[in-house]
Parts: sequence; structure tokens; C-alpha cells
Amino acid sequence: MSKLFGAVIVGDEILSGRRADKHLAFIAQTLNERGLTLAWARYIGDDLAAQRALYRDTLASGACVFSFGGIGATPDDHTRLAAAQAAGLELLQHPEATALIEARFGTSAYPHRIKMAQLPAGSTLIPNPVNQVAGFSLDQHHFLPGFPEMAWPMARWVLDQHYAGLGEVRQTVSFIVPDAKEGDLISLMESFVAAHPTLAFSCLPSYGNARHAGPHIEFSLSGPPAAAEAANATWAATLAAAGYTILRPAGS
Repeated sequence: MSKLFGAVIVGDEILSGRRADKHLAFIAQTLNERGLTLAWARYIGDDLAAQRALYRDTLASGACVFSFGGIGATPDDHTRLAAAQAAGLELLQHPEATALIEARFGTSAYPHRIKMAQLPAGSTLIPNPVNQVAGFSLDQHHFLPGFPEMAWPMARWVLDQHYAGLGEVRQTVSFIVPDAKEGDLISLMESFVAAHPTLAFSCLPSYGNARHAGPHIEFSLSGPPAAAEAANATWAATLAAAGYTILRPAGS
């Protein structure tokens, strides 16, 4: 059975719209590059009880989870404590994380920055190449800062260290059908999807965009390259036989 990957994005500033989230697109693309798939994502504010409940559920699920944000030292950063409470663990001063913060900041590590080394018991560290304040892994949950310049190389490190070779080579193939309407094609789509259960099927209608000026549907199939290519050809032929025009490759 393949690993299930999820993402948690933490912060009131995201939910209020004061800051635009960039982590979701990053982790989805980064997983795809490795033949892995993001199954779900959750957004949560800076609320200890809500985070605790969320992490309790995700820890019990067995999913591999990347959590972005909330591991700093300010009063609104609850993620370290929430993760510990969700797992039923103590929040302890991690010796190695403590040493990294002391080496980086010296006496200015106290009294506040050093709190970022308080981690759930049994946590392992995720190296931070920017300021050496480590993230941490707990079971298959990986907790990262909210800053993309730190979090993204840390996430890549986790994938390379713990999930290398796990994914399969996948390919996405697509084409555009001008003037098609979803409602007219649902029965054909249902039959096609039922015949290709191992492939990811996508139907994206549009009134016009950079990929095609007029109304259209863009169909995409993702999976092992040979299977995706063969199924894509079958689907295109099915639509062509029904009188539709096929434009491919889709514009980029």
C-alpha cells in the first residue's frame, strides 16, 4: 500500500488573508517530482486546542504529514506543544536543538529563542540551513517553520532522507476539447474512469484562459507513463468519435 501524504498549514495570518499561502503548491509539486502525491491539506489557525485535535487525528491516521508554521518562540506559536499533547508526550528541552540555538545566537538565545528547542519527547531534528534552528520529526509528522526559504529546503531534506525511492515514475498527459460541456460528457467520463481505475483523471472546464482562448475542457490523465499515454489516446479517440475536436498538446 502506498504512503499517504498530507500537509498542514498553520497561522491566523493565512486564514485572515493577511498573508498568501505558498506551501501547498510547493509541497504538492515537490511530491509530484518524486512520484508521490499529496492526498489532503488542512489549514488551521493559531489555536492550541484546535491544533491538538487536528494532530491527534493525523497522527492516528498513519499519514506522512508536512506541517508548516507555528514552531517559533512567540506566544502565538503553539505547534510544538500541540503536537506533544496530541501524541501524549512531554515537551522537553532537546539537547542537540538547544546546542544549535546556543551556537547560533550565543547569550541572545536566552530567554526566548531557546524555547524553540522544547520539542515532544523522542523527536528527531530536521536541519535548518538558514539559521540552524531545527525543525523536528515525530513519528511520520515533519514540523517546519512558516518561512518558505527555511521550510522548503528542510522538506526536500526530509523527502531525500526518509522517502527516497518510494514514489513511482508518473506522467501527466492532457489535451483540450473546444466548446465541450461537462454535462454532455458525464456518462462517457464515468465509463472511461471505471475502465482505468489506477489512473488519476481530471476534467477542468474553462470559459477561456491562457491555454485556450475560448470555452473548453482540458482533460488530464496521470499515472505510469505507458499507461497514461495509452489511456489518453483512448480517451481522445472516444471524444473524436463523438464529434469533438482534439487540440494537443495543450498550450502551456
